Amino acid sequence: MSFFALLLILLHSCSQCEASKGVDLEDLASNNTWAIAYSSSCSTTCGLGIRTQRLCPLATDNRANSPECRVRQVLCLDNWQCGLQTQTASTGQYLELDCLEEVMEAMGRFAFVVSWHFARGIITTDNRFFIRREVPDLDRVILNPVREDDAGTYRCDVLDTSYHKVKRMYKGLKVLSVNVLSLNFAKGLREWEKISKMNVTIVTGKLYPSSTVGNVVLYSLSISITVALIVFLGLFAFSYWKRSTRKNPIFL
Repeated sequence: MSFFALLLILLHSCSQCEASKGVDLEDLASNNTWAIAYSSSCSTTCGLGIRTQRLCPLATDNRANSPECRVRQVLCLDNWQCGLQTQTASTGQYLELDCLEEVMEAMGRFAFVVSWHFARGIITTDNRFFIRREVPDLDRVILNPVREDDAGTYRCDVLDTSYHKVKRMYKGLKVLSVNVLSLNFAKGLREWEKISKMNVTIVTGKLYPSSTVGNVVLYSLSISITVALIVFLGLFAFSYWKRSTRKNPIFL
């Protein structure tokens, strides 16, 4: 009996296969089948994004311009690994490291499971150096104020409600002390513009002290006087010798 039951099942399935083969495009059009006439690229290169699609009835001629078409937006995920991003901050300022951003934020922070890990003092993507970090705000790390101990790499992992990975991002943070270096480029540029408008020649480097300058001047004057005295004595001796030869000529 089991053999005949199996044979009946196979015959029934084959009859369904033949029936499905008989379905053509006209049957699909009569059943209001929609086709994707246009699909944009994903709005993000990593993590969840939005793709815009234009749907048109399959039986519509010139589907792209048909008024019967409609536009919809769907979620897309081309790559869940976002790589490493670095930034520099100074101690004492307020800083947020956001993990969800735009599209995910619009979907709701509680639609995802977010975990943070931290590698102190180094910029790396090697997961061996990371330890788990508790973040009260879940989707973002708030540093207020930024301290030198906050320097390092922050890694956030985002999972959807089905616990599938949808994003991993590394954020490298370099922290500079305000007493060491100021990176206010706009302020420095304004100062340089003021100096250029004043047509002031800027002398860089350390100037000589006044005592050194005085000694150089004194030595120069002494050498000049000595050379002038030697030249004067030489001329005087030459003129004296010439006069003496005139008074007492030498006959050979």
